[in-house]
Amino acid sequence: MRPRIAIPVPHSERDYALRALTQYEDAMRQAGGEPIVIPLEWSNQQIAQAAKRCDGILLPGSKADIDPEKYGAATRDPHTAPADPTRDNVDELLLQDAFNMRKPILGICYGLQALNVWRTGTLIQHLQTGINHAAGRAVERAHTVTIQHGSRLSGIVEPLKEFATAVCEDASNLPQITVAVNSSHHQAADMIGDGLRVVARSDKDQVIEALEGTAPDHFVLAVQWHPERSFADDEPSRAIFQAFLQAAVHRHQQPRTPVPDFESLSR
Repeated sequence: MRPRIAIPVPHSERDYALRALTQYEDAMRQAGGEPIVIPLEWSNQQIAQAAKRCDGILLPGSKADIDPEKYGAATRDPHTAPADPTRDNVDELLLQDAFNMRKPILGICYGLQALNVWRTGTLIQHLQTGINHAAGRAVERAHTVTIQHGSRLSGIVEPLKEFATAVCEDASNLPQITVAVNSSHHQAADMIGDGLRVVARSDKDQVIEALEGTAPDHFVLAVQWHPERSFADDEPSRAIFQAFLQAAVHRHQQPRTPVPDFESLSR
């Protein structure tokens, strides 16, 4: 039986949510997992019951921005999009369950930001670095990121020598790895939350591009880019999903009560 992965509906706007959700579900299934979609209108009890039956959580991207009040920003940047409180509620409940039960976590784009804020970190509300981090689907590979040697992420990507290129050396004379990524965001992590560490940055402007958990017994990985979009033709993107699901296999339990899917609840 495939490991079950809880995925919140990306946004409360239905058309956007269904369009975005498909890519995450497809990547998860192709990597060997069973996506369990968590509707945003579910009660806290329903969310908690679904979470209990899952082996890991994937926090997807969103068109929303986290309310700056959540991380103590003194002012709200005019570029900051409206928050989506229902999505935030689902994320927070799933994160609490995952940290309590040591379930694997994969955050993507908004998911990285949600994880960082939940762990008491802060965000840059609007990037103005000269690099187009919001290129989205218009550009297949927006820019490159350098991954810290010795990190969990480097262990996932580094073996793929034909796809990742050594570009520099750190203080220990060990090669660092750069990969090209699909990027669609205008915010980024600033102060890093408790129990997290920076493991990748954009090459040209040093914007934080990936975070990991510091606990060695808990798979926590979040990337600011979109590996679900490049899953079909990019080996590092597939490797990220596969490593996440491999961690979820260790959390896999006996068959559980089926969880209703998003489509059946929306009819």
